[in-house]
Order: sequence, then C-alpha cells, then structure tokens
Amino acid sequence: MRERSGRYSGEMCFACGINNPIGLKLKFREEEDTYITNFTAGTEHQSYDGIVHGGIISTLLDEVMTGYIYAKGYNAVTARLDVRFRKPTPIGEPLKITGKMIGQRGNMIELSGTIELADGTITAQGKATVAVLEELEQ
Repeated sequence: MRERSGRYSGEMCFACGINNPIGLKLKFREEEDTYITNFTAGTEHQSYDGIVHGGIISTLLDEVMTGYIYAKGYNAVTARLDVRFRKPTPIGEPLKITGKMIGQRGNMIELSGTIELADGTITAQGKATVAVLEELEQ
C-alpha cells in the first residue's frame, strides 16, 4: 500500500495533505478489500446549522474512492462522481468513510463508497468511475 503523499497527491492536498492548514488531514488504511478513513466534521465544515456541507461529503467520498486506486500504485483521476445524500450528516460525530472497487473495464475502474455514523446509519453513498493514467514508479 502506497503512502498518500509526494508527487501525485501532494502534502498540500485539501483532503489528505499534512501541510495544508485548512485541509481535512485524512489518514487511510486498507482492511481486506476496503479503503477506510475516519473524520469528525467541525462547525467550519457545515452548511445548515449542525449539518456537514454537501461539498465536504462529496470530497470525503471522492477521496476514499479515487485515493484507493492511487494507494494501489496508480496515478488516477476521477472521471465521474455520483453522490446520493440519504440523510443529513451531523457535525461533531465520528464518521467512517469507506471505498471499494466494484469493477474494471480497461483503464476505467468503478468504485463505491459510503459515509456512516457510529451506529451504522449510512448518511451518504457514492459511486465513482476512475481513469487510470499510469502505473506509479516504485
């Protein structure tokens, strides 16, 4: 599993960059065939009072899905991202964000993702099509 820093994701990445002062600073791990990160949104991430902004939700899902392909050793970009907002995601509560590969056709990889609360309630789901541009140097 490749670390998410350096040439392609960068230390200033909004989602995972360790040096971005306003970034989310996400850290990832792989468990079996699933890529996982955890995040607790603060008031600076809200839209309506107490609710995580939809753009942050979309960012979390995009990052866990496309980032998984990068972690597998490929330079990849999101070609398509679909987000289904099932319930408002509350700020201040720990979130588990997961992504997994569900298919591949040529250099296009399909992934699915979820955001869930500690009690297992899914607040958002995503599907992404990711284009693999090249294999990264080891």
